Amino acid sequence: MKKLGIIDADLLDNGTRHPNLACMKISAYHKSKGWKVELLESYDNLDKYDLVTVSRVFTYTKVPNTIYEDGICLDPKRPELGLKDNVKIGGTGFYLENAPDLPDKIEHIMPDYHLYDEYIQKKIDNGEPRVRYCDYLDFSIGFTTRGCFRKCEFCINKKYDRVFKHSPVSEFLDNTRPGIYLWDDNFMASSDFHQILDELVETGKPFQFRQGLDIRLMTPLKAKKLSQVKYHGDYIFAFDHIEDKELVSRKLGIWRHYTNKSTKLYVLTGYDSQDEKDIENTFERIKILMEYGCLPYIMRYEKYKESKFKSMYIQLARWCNQPRFFKKMSFRQFCVANQEYHRKNSSNPNRNCACYQTMLDFESEFPEIAEKYYDLRFEDLNKYRKKNK
Repeated sequence: MKKLGIIDADLLDNGTRHPNLACMKISAYHKSKGWKVELLESYDNLDKYDLVTVSRVFTYTKVPNTIYEDGICLDPKRPELGLKDNVKIGGTGFYLENAPDLPDKIEHIMPDYHLYDEYIQKKIDNGEPRVRYCDYLDFSIGFTTRGCFRKCEFCINKKYDRVFKHSPVSEFLDNTRPGIYLWDDNFMASSDFHQILDELVETGKPFQFRQGLDIRLMTPLKAKKLSQVKYHGDYIFAFDHIEDKELVSRKLGIWRHYTNKSTKLYVLTGYDSQDEKDIENTFERIKILMEYGCLPYIMRYEKYKESKFKSMYIQLARWCNQPRFFKKMSFRQFCVANQEYHRKNSSNPNRNCACYQTMLDFESEFPEIAEKYYDLRFEDLNKYRKKNK
C-alpha cells in the first residue's frame, strides 16, 4: 500500500483556526485510490512516504529547507525547484495568485473531513477546549463560486477577472455536520447569487461566507434575500477604502432597510499609508459603521509595523475587535479603562499603560483628530439602536 504524508504548513508553524481545504481534498482522492494517508505533525522522516504534499496558505508561514534535496531552496520565485523527489508543494503561500489549481478529479471530490481527527483529539485530550476546533469538526467547507473582478492590490485573488460558478453545494456537503462555511472570493458579484442561496437554504443548515462580502454590490433584491436566510454568526462585509464612504453608506442603508441582524465589516488599515491621515480615515470609517449599527473589525496591513503610529493601530484593533468594549465605550473610555486596570494590577502603577499613553501622545500631536473622534460612542451614533434591542 502506498503512503501519503500531508503537511498543513500553516498549522505546523502558526497554528490556524481553519482546516486546509486542499489538504482534505488531496487526502480524499488518495484514499479513494487505496493509499494510506497520514497528516504529518513534523517535517521529520519524509523519505518513508511515497509522496509528501506540503500546502501553505500564508507567505509568512515558515517551511524548513529539509523539503529540498540539498537542503537549499534554489529560487524563491520557483519554490518547486530542487524539491526532494517525493515532495510536492502548493498553495498561495508559495505562489500567491499564480498558485496552480488542483486537478479537477481532486478539486471536485468530497473533502476528507476526518483528516484532522487524530490531531484534534490529541489536543482535546491535552486539555484544549473543543470549541477551538469547531471549524474542523462542525462545518462543511467549500467554494460555490471562484474569482473576483476587483483585483485589489493587497489581495491574492487576482487569478481570475470574473466570478463564475465553481461547484454545487452538494459536492462538499456533509450532512452530519451542523453548519456550512463558504470561502467564495466575491459571491456578491455572481450571476448565480439567488440560485446558490436557494441551494444553501435547502440544506436547512446555517451558513456563512467567510471572506467578507462586497457591500458595494448590494441591491434591494440581494439584501432582502440574504437577510432572510439562516445565517451563522455575523454577516461580514468589507470597508477597505475611505474613498468608498458614500457608496458604502448608501449600500449599508439598503442593507439596514431589510435587517437589523449583527453585521461586521473588515476595515483595512496601514495599507494606503501609515501616517496620521490613515488613522483619521480609519476613525471616519469606524464612525460611519457606528451610525449604521455595524461592528468594525480592524485588519492591519503588515506595513503598520513600520509606522510611528504602530501602537495606535494596535489600540484601535484592541478596541474595535472586542465588541463587548466597542459597543459600550468610546475610544477614550476604552483607553482610560485600560489605565485604571493597569493602576490596580501593575507592579508599577505610576507609569501609564501602553494604551493610555498612546492615546495621550496622538492627541497631543493631532488634537483636532482626537477632538473629532475620541469620544464617539456606538450607542449614541447607532441609528438602529432602538430596533436592535
